[in-house]
Amino acid sequence: MATPKQSYEQNQQQTNVQRVRNSGMINVNQSPMRDDKEEEMSRSALAMFRAKEEEIERKKMEVRDKVHAYLGRVEEETKRLAEIREELEGLTDPLRKEVAMVRKKIDSVNKELKPLGQTCQRKEKEYKEALDAFNEKNKEKAQLVTKLMELVTESEKLRMKKLEELSKNVDTLN
Repeated sequence: MATPKQSYEQNQQQTNVQRVRNSGMINVNQSPMRDDKEEEMSRSALAMFRAKEEEIERKKMEVRDKVHAYLGRVEEETKRLAEIREELEGLTDPLRKEVAMVRKKIDSVNKELKPLGQTCQRKEKEYKEALDAFNEKNKEKAQLVTKLMELVTESEKLRMKKLEELSKNVDTLN
């Protein structure tokens, strides 16, 4: 976007260029004196145009130099920031290598623990199943022992009863 000063300068340059172009044309109504005056005006306009062009070129070079100087400072600051960042990282964790090694060891132990944990869970499940089966068989045994005791007791009662009957029969025979 052009500033008002730049717009004015551009308009002046265009006017001067137009004058230079028109200076080559001779009007029938013009006198030789006017031609000299117009020629001088066209020269001065051309000189002004060249001066403006030189000034623009000079300003352009100044801006370019400023930009290059600024970029140089930016590069230096970037390098300084990188150095500072490296120093900060070094200050932050002086035992970084040892920490990294311990972390790697922790990771490897975790990898070894995972299958061991799965094996342990599987063995615990098997143990619980075996314990449940053992307890079930123990209950069944207890029930059978109870039943056996009942049968033995009843058998003894029946045998005692029979013995008593036989004893009575023997007594009656005597």
